[in-house]
Amino acid sequence: MDLCSETARRHAVLSVAPMLEWTDRHFRYFLRLLTKHTLLYTEMVTCGALLHGDVAQILAFDARERPLVLQLAGSDPRQLARAVRIADAWGFTAYNLNVGCPSDRVQEGRFGACLMREPERVAELVAAMRAVTRLPVTVKCRIGVDERDRYDDLAAFVATVAQGGCDTFIVHARKAWLKGLSPKENRTVPPLRYEFVHRLKRDFPGLTIVLNGGVDSLDQAAAHLDRVDGVMIGRAAYHNPYLLAEADRRFFGGRRPPPSREDVLRAYLPYVRKQLAAGVRLHAMTRHLLGLYHGQPGARRWRRHLSAAGSRADAGIEVLTAWLARQEAVDGGGANVV
Repeated sequence: MDLCSETARRHAVLSVAPMLEWTDRHFRYFLRLLTKHTLLYTEMVTCGALLHGDVAQILAFDARERPLVLQLAGSDPRQLARAVRIADAWGFTAYNLNVGCPSDRVQEGRFGACLMREPERVAELVAAMRAVTRLPVTVKCRIGVDERDRYDDLAAFVATVAQGGCDTFIVHARKAWLKGLSPKENRTVPPLRYEFVHRLKRDFPGLTIVLNGGVDSLDQAAAHLDRVDGVMIGRAAYHNPYLLAEADRRFFGGRRPPPSREDVLRAYLPYVRKQLAAGVRLHAMTRHLLGLYHGQPGARRWRRHLSAAGSRADAGIEVLTAWLARQEAVDGGGANVV
């Protein structure tokens, strides 16, 4: 295993899922103030967007966001290879091929979860991507689609795609219904079948298997790590980002105590100032902070403060500094009382 693959594998012990409109560069930078080692993912990027759009706008990120995986979606080997060639100059940690999204728009482009019906094509896509980069190429998939939901179907898919050179599979432990359910319903209605993912690791011990779906705490992640190589947390990390504050100590050998919520906000201020100076609206950043005080007394006050003050067109850094000043007046700045 080369250094690039080993780095990606080590950080894959815990990761945050790619989520459209959520895991943008502002949110990823914010998460890095909570965890230095958890593997982060971009939002899904389609080949068409990358090949015909503003490359810098799509791919640019702060170096402190690494380790960072670029998730790509496509069904044409040549286009995916071109996309990887473009992205290779930007310093990502790895590439991930989306074979799990069930939305109608994605299906119309013949990528996402519908590709689970074509394992040979997925193997071809992986091989085309690997041919033009030294970085690892991984696949994110479901346990099945529609009536193709037996464990044997999943195992056959993994075995075929592995022949294309993929040695890491991130498996959402729900199947996807390609018709009849919305993307949101596909995240909750099909039952979780963790036993499929656990068995996959037993049957393919040489592959890196990462479990995704329904995990909303570090305790749950730790329990799964007895049976798989990694765990990916999705919406729970967005709605309650502070749950990641203990991630480095629990999973990556870190020794520093977790920062307070106020420490995180203070550390975020220089980034916010820089982005405001570049013309980014404050709301583009603060919308990702609504869950910072999740479960804490007064969390509603925090959300109201951000929603009312942070959404104004002329909102500036004072929205956050005013909150911090209030916290210092209440408790001296050292506690998480809101």
